[in-house]
Amino acid sequence: MNTSKTRVVIVGAGQAGGRAAEALRAAGHTGPITLIGEEVHLPYERPQLSKAILLDSEPNPAFIRNANGWAELDVKLSTSSRAVAADVNRREIGLKDGKTFAFDQLLLATGTRPRRMPELERGPLPVNYLRCMDDALALRSALQPGKNVVLVGGGVIGLEVASAAIARGCHVTVIEKAATVLPQVGSAVLSRYAETLHTAKGVCIRCGVSVKRATADGIELSDGTVVLADVILVGIGVEASVEIAQQLGLKGQQGIKVDTSGATGIDGVYAAGDVAEQWSPCHGRWMRLENWANAQNQAIATAKNMSGETTVYEAPPWFWTDQHGINIQIVGHPGAGEEIVRGDVAGGRFTTLSVRDGEVVGGIAANTARDMSVLRRLVVSRKRVSRDDLENPHFELKRSLVS
Repeated sequence: MNTSKTRVVIVGAGQAGGRAAEALRAAGHTGPITLIGEEVHLPYERPQLSKAILLDSEPNPAFIRNANGWAELDVKLSTSSRAVAADVNRREIGLKDGKTFAFDQLLLATGTRPRRMPELERGPLPVNYLRCMDDALALRSALQPGKNVVLVGGGVIGLEVASAAIARGCHVTVIEKAATVLPQVGSAVLSRYAETLHTAKGVCIRCGVSVKRATADGIELSDGTVVLADVILVGIGVEASVEIAQQLGLKGQQGIKVDTSGATGIDGVYAAGDVAEQWSPCHGRWMRLENWANAQNQAIATAKNMSGETTVYEAPPWFWTDQHGINIQIVGHPGAGEEIVRGDVAGGRFTTLSVRDGEVVGGIAANTARDMSVLRRLVVSRKRVSRDDLENPHFELKRSLVS
């Protein structure tokens, strides 16, 4: 089929959906493109929600394009629109308001939604989640000097918000039921460093305890203690938004399973971004990649395939986080092998490499951005490396690419 003039409908107007629409036009697609999003806002990238929106002197949301930009691209943008129905035989998407859109090709970029904590929602204090622009703007307003802020979940989002709350003069407590913060990353070095960093900045870290119930003053923990709270943010992970996919008959363990072209098991139906379940060689399993780079790059690669250009997407997971002025970048699976540390952990400038069977399968760069460019290439190449070289502080890491 000549795909250059097909009717394309993209469900999900976040970063993945927006970048896919741009990439389709860049690849020469001339057919109609409809971009459907639930939020009132134009498509935007999510990293700002836990960073700039909370920290800048004035909230200044950055959008992928303005309304004129989408019109110039000839993309029909339907905001404040919730897709609730899908018919694979009729090739049709239905909205909550009754409108329908016919498609020849469909891209599902429906993303994720936060896991909720009913045990806290039943309490007297309001419970916040952070997933969309309105969530971030509301949280920004709540982070007032002197407020007691409790963050349930010591992952990346929780720690980024902790950093922002401290900068805004709040008293901050992080509650993590695992033994360490950042348990999903799998790096003992990074977990210890992050806990030390946040504690030094005034954050109270409570690991190995869970939430029991909400009280009039805050949150009672599993050990019986009560943490005072004026503001509660829950960040305990997300769930894939797969209702439309399920109506089409698509299945996956955690999301919508796709191949390296972004294609699902249904002809003409694709998935991209946080909802797409992909094979990760460094993890050795199917998984969703919830990060900015994947939302952008996998969506662009998928759009190219939709337009008829054969493109294989096999990039390893890569993301970054900024906390208390420290930039931390993570690639691959840092918890998959033996961890080698280079640099000064105490000084906040270090690099780690996770080595499994002689191959680098993951790594971390804390304020060492140059090393990250090498780490990403090592993870992709699956090149066998010399452990002696990596442990030698005088050995230039980039030499491992050619040695």
